[in-house]
Amino acid sequence: MSQNTQEETPDVWLQNMRKGDFEAAWKHSDTVLLERAGKPCWHWPRHFQYVWDGSSLQGKRVLVRCYHGLGDTIQFIRFAPLIKAIAKEVIVWAQAPLIPLLETIPTIDRLLPLHDGTPEVDYDVDVEVMELPHIFRATVNTIPSQIPYLHVEPMPLPGERKKLNVGLVWKPGDWNPHRSIPFSFFEPLAELQDVQFYILQANAAENGWQEGFGVHPGEFSLYDYAHIIKSLDLLISVDSMPVHLAGALNVPVWTLLHNHADWRWMDDREDSPWYPTARLFRQEVADDWAGVVKRVVVELKKLTTKA
Repeated sequence: MSQNTQEETPDVWLQNMRKGDFEAAWKHSDTVLLERAGKPCWHWPRHFQYVWDGSSLQGKRVLVRCYHGLGDTIQFIRFAPLIKAIAKEVIVWAQAPLIPLLETIPTIDRLLPLHDGTPEVDYDVDVEVMELPHIFRATVNTIPSQIPYLHVEPMPLPGERKKLNVGLVWKPGDWNPHRSIPFSFFEPLAELQDVQFYILQANAAENGWQEGFGVHPGEFSLYDYAHIIKSLDLLISVDSMPVHLAGALNVPVWTLLHNHADWRWMDDREDSPWYPTARLFRQEVADDWAGVVKRVVVELKKLTTKA
């Protein structure tokens, strides 16, 4: 069970996930799995649909449906090796832009581009990618963390390579505006002389970026975007897909989080068991992005001093 179902998410599930008690969360998910048995959900929006019915994956042809966002697929596709260890075949029905990256995971047998129809493939069991932690009863200590699990080569970047090369992303998708930081809040970063910033925000100019701050390498396919991230010393980003991409590529990433962050970052942590290279910068007061950026500046100065 993921947190995104048509049913209102029970507080107990979120509370357990936030405090890192995954075992208790899965026990609750087991109950929900039984309660929803036989209840159709095909008419719901895809990102609300549940898929797995509790069937074993042992020796089966397993179809993994990627119905959520790009970042969600990147985060939870790490379970592919665990599926492969017990299944006959691993088939992943994923967002087309991700397929070149997912091809670097050797334990995926077949990749199909996700579309609005039905999957044109034979399978025995199907699951939604965000259901995999429940299926494998993952805990904080057993989350698959063999990093990197996506693989690309670095791409040469323009600019001064002698400086600390840092990517910057400040606006995620529109569905949760609380995750966005107005670009003006990053003005203190421009004073850091030993840092070369790379503007990796999609539609940067439309989202507040003004030429003269950092280097804008252009707009890229997701695969080329991964090559760029792999070339960085550090990515600084709000809670969005680039965070997951950097983490999966084993690139250091500082994630800037709203005071009430998503459950996957849990509560009261500055690190993440999902991504060993991640460091979390949380708002200490709701909507206080200025305070978050101030701490980022302090920590960047420490990095450049060490260098």
